[in-house]
Amino acid sequence: MISAVHTMEFCEILRVVLCGDNGRDVTVRAPRMAKLAMPGQFLHIACEGFTLRRPISICEIGVDTLRFVFEVRGRGTDWLAQRREGETLDIVGPCGAGFYNLDASRHAVLVGGGIGCPPLLPLAGFFGGNATAILGFRSEKQLILQKDFEEKAGSVLITTDDGSVGRKAFTTEVLAERIAAGGVDCIFACGPTPMLKGVQKLALESGIPCQLSLEQRMACGVGACLACATKVQDASREDGFRYAHVCKYGPVMDAKEVIF
Repeated sequence: MISAVHTMEFCEILRVVLCGDNGRDVTVRAPRMAKLAMPGQFLHIACEGFTLRRPISICEIGVDTLRFVFEVRGRGTDWLAQRREGETLDIVGPCGAGFYNLDASRHAVLVGGGIGCPPLLPLAGFFGGNATAILGFRSEKQLILQKDFEEKAGSVLITTDDGSVGRKAFTTEVLAERIAAGGVDCIFACGPTPMLKGVQKLALESGIPCQLSLEQRMACGVGACLACATKVQDASREDGFRYAHVCKYGPVMDAKEVIF
């Protein structure tokens, strides 16, 4: 997949809500980008005092608004977390290639790990009652978007590493059980690499189509540098692989393509 056309807007912040124990849930007015955005794409947000923008997944697409959720992980996102309603953000987007070949009549399982859950929310809305969301977190303190997923998906299963909320299990354990129960037509996943590797293995073994949204550090966000290059299958090459930019050919890729 190749990323779609993107634009730049100075976006007014309409809403800021605390999310989890160290995150923010932000909605901005972005009429041009909202018309272009697709599930799975991301925004590249300028943070004052920093040369590089911060890539943050789109969590919800409105008529003229976009919503994103992020965790504070450094000085850039710390600056972003201090922004308030009425202020303006310099945003480039929508960036990257999102989820594709979507069919709302199919039964989909959405597997999210931590901050990998937000980009799956638009899919929960798209598939509706045909969606099962399996969302995993370290503990109850990190739990985000449970109510949002419950409002959109047919069923929501929460797992935590410590059992403080939901089931004490890994998301891949629950996914394996759901596959064994039958009726899964497609799988979509976003989260840490170990989780994605487990999802990929289950999908390939069961022959179920699967798309993975890769979490990767990015610099330019438009495929000009090599910061987010990742190994993918390429049968046309003698060595059988090549490197693709996650920011341009992803973040969403077919599970059959990705080499972890």
